[in-house]
Amino acid sequence: MAVSEAGIALRSISIALCVVVAAGCGPGTSPGVGVGPGGTPDPGLVAGRAVFIDRCSSCHDADGSGTADGPRLNQGRLVQVYSDLGDAAAVVAEGRDRMPAFGGLLTAGEIEAAIRYISEVL
Repeated sequence: MAVSEAGIALRSISIALCVVVAAGCGPGTSPGVGVGPGGTPDPGLVAGRAVFIDRCSSCHDADGSGTADGPRLNQGRLVQVYSDLGDAAAVVAEGRDRMPAFGGLLTAGEIEAAIRYISEVL
């Protein structure tokens, strides 16, 4: 069954609207991943958002603004502290100070996806 151009356009608009609504939920929520040139969100950023929400948001807040338990990561802070994002990934994997090690809980791909989400979306 062929999909009409109108159907494709309607689906793209629906996806974009869902992303906008999810991103605009206010402080304390993890921003959504925007729609890319292909009309869908980047799968790596979507995966990174899921890891961030599941493993990072309890200490760094859902929007990355930080809490008493974890520093702020949003608004470019991660990139300011770690110009080499491989160093940030090492901290996530190995832990540091009060930051627990996630290397035994997450794959290298999941850690990389979370770092991408933090640096590109938050």
